[in-house]
Amino acid sequence: MKRRLSCATILALSQAVLSTPSVHAQASDAGAAAAGSAPASAAVHHHRHHHRHAVAAAAPADAGQASPSAVPVAAEPAPAPGLTPIQAMATVKLPDTGTQEPGAGPGLTALGAIRAGNAEGTIPAWTGGQSPVPGRAPGSYVSDAFISDKPLLRITAQNVDRYVDKLAVGTVALIRTLHNYHVDVYPTHRTAAAPQFIYDNAIANMSRAHLVHDGQGVEGAQLSVPFPIPHNGNEAMWDAVLRWRGSQFTRTTNNVISTPSGDYSIQRWHEDVLLPYGTPGFNNSHQWDAMFRQQVLSPPRDAGLMTLVINHENPYDVAREAWTYTPGERRVRRAPEVDYDTPFTDTDGLETIDDYDLFNGALDRYDWTLVGRREMYVPYNTQRIQDPTLHYADLINRDSIKPEYIRFELHRVWMVEAKLKPEFRHIYTRRTIYLDEDSWCPLISDRYDGRGQLWRTAMAFTGEEPNAKLFGPDGYEFVDLYQHRFLAQGLHNQEPVGPIYNMNSLTPRDFTAESLRRLGLR
Repeated sequence: MKRRLSCATILALSQAVLSTPSVHAQASDAGAAAAGSAPASAAVHHHRHHHRHAVAAAAPADAGQASPSAVPVAAEPAPAPGLTPIQAMATVKLPDTGTQEPGAGPGLTALGAIRAGNAEGTIPAWTGGQSPVPGRAPGSYVSDAFISDKPLLRITAQNVDRYVDKLAVGTVALIRTLHNYHVDVYPTHRTAAAPQFIYDNAIANMSRAHLVHDGQGVEGAQLSVPFPIPHNGNEAMWDAVLRWRGSQFTRTTNNVISTPSGDYSIQRWHEDVLLPYGTPGFNNSHQWDAMFRQQVLSPPRDAGLMTLVINHENPYDVAREAWTYTPGERRVRRAPEVDYDTPFTDTDGLETIDDYDLFNGALDRYDWTLVGRREMYVPYNTQRIQDPTLHYADLINRDSIKPEYIRFELHRVWMVEAKLKPEFRHIYTRRTIYLDEDSWCPLISDRYDGRGQLWRTAMAFTGEEPNAKLFGPDGYEFVDLYQHRFLAQGLHNQEPVGPIYNMNSLTPRDFTAESLRRLGLR
């Protein structure tokens, strides 16, 4: 049944925010961050024919450090007696910003974010996001607009206990289990911006979008997030899946896969992506959400392997479709299953299909709970990762990307918990996903094994592509906390051209089995 929100309901729910503890950064931590620490040097040897690099091994983590399963979980603020956490959020009054700009509710942006800053002044007000850069060529490096910022504090294994209420469980595990891992926290900049039609349709979706099939599908939504003020975990996850990601993009990227010995290999991909759901004026009678084509460029043993995937807006009604092209056979085959915990191509099992974008695909195997909105230190405005002056070897530690290149900031995020339903199987029995309130982009994902212990954590390297008015991921890191292995995905530092967005050159005809066959025969 389609649900329409009354004005009273919208006004009450628009005040959704959990009170969070005040920032307690210590002067000693800020001093340590300002002083910094010299990155560990690594001797790198390049084996040209095997596309492999031997990295000098970092010292192993201290044996006495806590295991991932021992990481404490920060407690959520308790709701008032008789109230659920979501009802409790509606009792917190938002400040009056005085603005008349349309939003999802009083004091909110069109995407449902709290427009004002926080009481401590450590999160600023949202004022429209980062402005376009005049004259910037498509595909050129998005330079770090905040390169002159200095860290406010550095969180290490020695002081992490003071900050667990502001960190994802997986981030705490990285700090406690990886040798010399740390988090540098910088001043917060709310750079996320989107085109006006995204804002207009987000507000319109509040009265026309609704869940179907027990939350496994959504109908009535157009172009933007369906539920700027989410009532439950399914609505929040549909906001993440259907958020503004551009209308199309093309990119050539490199993926670093580590081994327990400290070596790593580099694989190079080219991807073309068409996003019909986010394209104004697109005749989307097939209700396509995303069309994805990937070609492996190197190493030579895998070069030419191609994958084509088509997602639909309602996967309950129309399942994901996929095809593969194998150069040795010169044939296109329908893929039997490209979903859920199927290993992602050429990631050595470190990423599942539904890990891509920190979560994608059908929601049906999990029960989703919207825990609430909270202030957390998360990766944000991380453009430095893609700096063309850096070689991939400059970024790589034994078991992670070097943390000094990852910028963290304090932002409000929506926290969503997923628990595997008893009737289904999946290698992850539980997931926790943190969604940026300004863009609905997933920032961090923690995944748990069959024993309920933290197994893997992933983060998105995010930032605003100002000329495309698009905030989103420009690379990822997936870390296996048991094996001390990682996958860094989407690096393009050494590519002559970076990702190009909204170029209007791709059409649905580029995403058919026949188009895959033509590309393979070239």
